[in-house]
Amino acid sequence: MLANLAHRPIRSLLSILAIAVEVTMILTLVGVSYGTLDGTARRTRGVGADIVIRPPGSSVIGLSTAPMSDKLVSVIEQQPSVRMAIGTVVQPLEGLDTVTGLDIDQFNRMSGGFHFIEGGVFQNDNDVLVDEFYARQKKIHAGDSIALLGHMWHVAGVFESGKLTRICVRLPVLQELTSNPHHLSQIYVRVTNPSQMQAVVGELKRLLPGYPIYTIEEFTSLLTVNSLGLLRNFIGVVIATGLIVGFIVVSMAMYTAVLERTREIGILKSLGASSATIFFLLLRESLVVALTGSAAGIVLTYLARWMIEHIGRSGLTQEMVYGWWPVAVIIAATGSVLGTLMPAITAVRQDVIQALAYE
Repeated sequence: MLANLAHRPIRSLLSILAIAVEVTMILTLVGVSYGTLDGTARRTRGVGADIVIRPPGSSVIGLSTAPMSDKLVSVIEQQPSVRMAIGTVVQPLEGLDTVTGLDIDQFNRMSGGFHFIEGGVFQNDNDVLVDEFYARQKKIHAGDSIALLGHMWHVAGVFESGKLTRICVRLPVLQELTSNPHHLSQIYVRVTNPSQMQAVVGELKRLLPGYPIYTIEEFTSLLTVNSLGLLRNFIGVVIATGLIVGFIVVSMAMYTAVLERTREIGILKSLGASSATIFFLLLRESLVVALTGSAAGIVLTYLARWMIEHIGRSGLTQEMVYGWWPVAVIIAATGSVLGTLMPAITAVRQDVIQALAYE
């Protein structure tokens, strides 16, 4: 079986490479999806808030610029069950990056503040803070200058990842730059008694009808692939495409192999080999290709992650979702088996005399 694959190395390697690309495509997409959502959830928890209030009509992972009045913060803080509230403005950048405007003093009181690796907090209106992930991707350090939103900024500090955002500037400055003075994108709330969290959410929903209001635990639990129908459907389309690719590649390779081995199959039949023996011989070859390609695809997934983080500089984070490894292998193997069926059936139906006479 292995000798047959080694006898035609170019075709075998191309088939293995095609399966590897299929597996890499699936695992990379899943890894980026999980990495992006998990990173967002981790930064949200790092704020130190108990409740998050979103604008009416906003999705879980999207914001409609800054539609909420900043007067809502004082209204919310007047509630007896609320200890403090802070508002932020979130402005999208290229790719999936965003810049967040915040009041650093209020943020420090709620979250305990950033832990700086380089530099420190804002000193001037053109100062920007970035997390270590963004700084590493963009190769920037405290004291450097970067261009964002058509404006040159001075990097005042680099902080540990995991709190609120990757990039932040002073709240009034971002409000002015985005033409949203006195408006916010979302509001974070800390309650006086965490054991009464759901009751506080109910009070805030009565106070602000139409506003999506979540506990932090509820909000972060929604940041999963299964909870986001559009993303789940997109992954399903990619998996289906990968299955089709595997089917086509293996089908073409095995069909060519059957044609090339017509005389060999005839000899096997003349020596008493059953149709089942020939059928499973071809099936085993396709499974070897699928498993070898899957192993190569898993290795290439690590290469893809390195390229995304060090070359692409897209702001994406890819996780290695080990639970998807067997899923990707099963998908590749299924495509290979389906692609082998017709060529294998053609092989076992060959007439012995015609097969021996085949040139």
